[in-house]
Amino acid sequence: MELISIQKNRWLYCCLFFILSCKQPLKKFENENKIVSIEVIKKIDSLKSGLQNGDIVTRTGNDFTSENLRLMNIRDKTYSHCGIAFIENDTAFVYHAIGGDFNPNQTLKKELFETFVNPYENRGFGIYRFNQTEKENLQLKWLCNEYYKIKLPFDMKFDLKSDDKMYCAEFVGKTLELASDQNLKINRSKIQTFEFIGVDDIILHNGSHKITSLVYK
Repeated sequence: MELISIQKNRWLYCCLFFILSCKQPLKKFENENKIVSIEVIKKIDSLKSGLQNGDIVTRTGNDFTSENLRLMNIRDKTYSHCGIAFIENDTAFVYHAIGGDFNPNQTLKKELFETFVNPYENRGFGIYRFNQTEKENLQLKWLCNEYYKIKLPFDMKFDLKSDDKMYCAEFVGKTLELASDQNLKINRSKIQTFEFIGVDDIILHNGSHKITSLVYK
């Protein structure tokens, strides 16, 4: 029992550290001047061509905060961040909630797919897809646009009880649920009394299918 208590406390301290670390300057593990191979660029472009509206795009950041945020995932610690992709006028965008130095405005971002997964700031990415009806996908798109218009703030407290501010996995999870009229339910992870949605709660959902992934070499 003592060992379990220690482990739970470590998780709680980690969660608090993750929240605080989002406010700190970024520290990159990899050289910002590294050379990205032509093969990697071509592979990213090739995988982008297979994107569909409503796909969930995940990534593994190479900075200190992202490395720690990955640890919040209880079952699969591969990814540190996620967003929702849509094709607009033949251009792929990813809507995602992010804070800290990544996004000084602290509001929902709409970012080019290439920028979201860029190999200078990430170790890799994945694409996942839910079996959504056309109506659900249209609703999902409408919600993303509305959140973007109102400049949905990033939730620095990681508080699932509030809907006026959201962090990345909360934004994706709750938006998917709303688009399905609550027919789709995303798992909530829990560490002691701290309840949250992890990136793994989304990608490991039984309605989610992995389309592809790429680890940068």
